[in-house]
Amino acid sequence: MIHDGADRKSSSIVIGRQPVLEALREGRGLERIYIFRQAEGDVIPEIRKLATELQIPINMVPVEKLNGMSRGNHQGVVAIAAVLKYADLDQTIQQIVSAGKIPLFIMLDGVTDVRNIGAIARTALCCGAQAIVIPDKGVGALNEDAVKASAGALQKLSVCRVGSLLKAIDSMHLAGFQVYASEMRVKEKLQDMDFSGPSCIVLGSEDKGIQSYITKSCDRRFRIPMSGDFDSLNVSVSAGIILFEASRQRESTAQQPQP
Repeated sequence: MIHDGADRKSSSIVIGRQPVLEALREGRGLERIYIFRQAEGDVIPEIRKLATELQIPINMVPVEKLNGMSRGNHQGVVAIAAVLKYADLDQTIQQIVSAGKIPLFIMLDGVTDVRNIGAIARTALCCGAQAIVIPDKGVGALNEDAVKASAGALQKLSVCRVGSLLKAIDSMHLAGFQVYASEMRVKEKLQDMDFSGPSCIVLGSEDKGIQSYITKSCDRRFRIPMSGDFDSLNVSVSAGIILFEASRQRESTAQQPQP
């Protein structure tokens, strides 16, 4: 399967206004809906309304985008079928706490390469993280390529897609989380952080990093210590280093004798 404007397997797309509307009415999982910018008609507002209620992202695009996605009569509307079933953030937190586990989440801000997302999910699962939080816009589509890169980990983790990362951070704060931002040029180091309690680690894109308004909402910021003048790590490699430190701390805490 080739994504983002190229041909797709027919089973992965829903073409046309009525088929997309019916998919929404039936509650079928949709990753994203693309609508022609100048599309009109009674069905369009209903599609947008239902998509908003179901928290399915909508992209308003030029007709060339839709033509590139489908050779059929798309009528200005094409939807991508979801590979994953997304989880509600608050319910996920409640389920993990109720199970007697200490939450360890990853939040991705602007990470668009699905292979990186898949690799992060794979390491997250290995290190005991339970969930990945992503925004509904500005993140790579979690398609078959992402699932393959994750070796199936994305289907075992809770993937929480949210309309606002800031609101997600607020929800985690209310649940007693400490939220940490990974940045290159700050004073505090990774090993100075305490991931033994409920934690969320925020990772940004390799070119832009984490958006400033997100870092301001985080409790602490840290950097991965590196030698020499070379200070660029792939985001999935950074995630691996951070998650293994979190896993090490949690294992060490669990082995300490209880008073």
